[in-house]
Amino acid sequence: MKNHIAIYPGSFDPITNGHMDIIRRGLEIFDRVIIAVARNSEKNSLFSVQERLALINRLIDNNPQLEVDTFDGLLVNYVVSRDASVILRGLRAVSDFEYEFQLAQMNRSISQQVETLFMMTSTQNAYLSSSIVKEVASLGGDIEKFVPSPVAEELRKKFA
Repeated sequence: MKNHIAIYPGSFDPITNGHMDIIRRGLEIFDRVIIAVARNSEKNSLFSVQERLALINRLIDNNPQLEVDTFDGLLVNYVVSRDASVILRGLRAVSDFEYEFQLAQMNRSISQQVETLFMMTSTQNAYLSSSIVKEVASLGGDIEKFVPSPVAEELRKKFA
């Protein structure tokens, strides 16, 4: 029975088809998904937080089950502040799981009311990452099959 809010956190620099797949599938489980764009000053981002928020908002097309927000600080504190109980995370490979497992355990030790749900990526997105997409785009490669069209357009502008 769907009755929870899930927080889907990430840098989304840029958002990929893999991210969009996790969002779509998350809506099959949860009433609402909040796409939470992390403000991380230690990361050297291609897109500003405002650009990422605007892009994601274009993609979700006013879906009332989806919200785009930003946060800084501890994710688990943000989750609690939004009255959510689940962190939704996508996994591509075993190497992702090791890191994500550590984060989930730490979050659980900070707040017992927050669970982490790991969702395996679809096969066609198993190799996909924002970093790889940015590298391909920077070298003039075709990225249309990796990101939604508005994102591909913005990447081309960044690397023109």
